Amino acid sequence: MNKNTSKTVLIIGANSDVAKQCILQYVRKDFFILAASRNTLSLEKFVQENSLHSQVSVLHFDSVEFDSHQKFYDELPAKPHIVVYAAGFLVENEKALKDFKGVQQMMMVNYMGAVSILNIIATDETNKNLERIIGLSSLSGVRGRKSNFVYGSTKAAFITYLAGLRQELASRNIKVNALVIGYIRTKINEGLQLNESLIMEPDYVAKFIVNAGNSFTIVPNFKWKMIYWILKMLPESLVAKLP
Repeated sequence: MNKNTSKTVLIIGANSDVAKQCILQYVRKDFFILAASRNTLSLEKFVQENSLHSQVSVLHFDSVEFDSHQKFYDELPAKPHIVVYAAGFLVENEKALKDFKGVQQMMMVNYMGAVSILNIIATDETNKNLERIIGLSSLSGVRGRKSNFVYGSTKAAFITYLAGLRQELASRNIKVNALVIGYIRTKINEGLQLNESLIMEPDYVAKFIVNAGNSFTIVPNFKWKMIYWILKMLPESLVAKLP
């Protein structure tokens, strides 16, 4: 594959389980991948194991090092056609209520870092390639619930940002999508007690990202779509009774 002739996807937070599946699926569609992560060693190992060196370039990116974001973007080997923000950080609610450092990290990775780099990308009108920006959010951000409202608040903020960004970029015909995702069998959920019948596999979720259409909100899996709409429509008195 020639990165000079293929469309380019920039995946930020590319070391996540879902992002790695996105890499594999984008490669099958003949994209060149800029895989950005804080943990480049793990990502390099993944690229090597899957023989992807000619199709994937691994780059160092830290969502919370805001001052480095402009330089990172300016030095990209190719300006992206598609951008996927997949970086995420989770602290369980009970701990988050008592540990503001963990909360701060969630805010910086899940929201502030996203806004920082996506603002840079979105306002670069010299990049005529840009077609789409996709942000990975969560059902936790749909309504505030006592079991996860601290984490959920960072995801809700991200959804609101993406909704406004979609309007901002509409005149340039750039699509913006928010993936509103339920439970996934990933590293971030290890150790949590989750309903097994609702857990999705990373490759399944990746298909919805790689094949994103025109709809702003994309909710993978029919069960989770039902839960999404129930959460949206429930009166506050009933939401308050949810875990």
